[in-house]
Amino acid sequence: MNTTISPNGLPALPQTKTNQGSAGSQTSTTSASGSASPQADDSVKLTDSARALHQASSVNAQSPVDTAKVEQIRKSLADGNYRVDASNIADRLTSIESQINGTS
Repeated sequence: MNTTISPNGLPALPQTKTNQGSAGSQTSTTSASGSASPQADDSVKLTDSARALHQASSVNAQSPVDTAKVEQIRKSLADGNYRVDASNIADRLTSIESQINGTS
């Protein structure tokens, strides 16, 4: 599956090929009022990546981000009081690596 992501972060829509050389190949269903009528068999199929992008972009009331903790860290950074625990970071990176390699 190839999915092209555009600069705005959304997947690029597939381009439909039109045959502009022959007027007979262009078919259009119009009603008496002159507007196009929808086809009964129209459907949309979203790829897994499109579903994931949609889900990530939708505003969710149950955000996985702890905004109170983010504000606390932001304030600590602004005050110059934020401390980095290098040992804790190294332990977590090692744990993630072992999970990826399947050796946990």
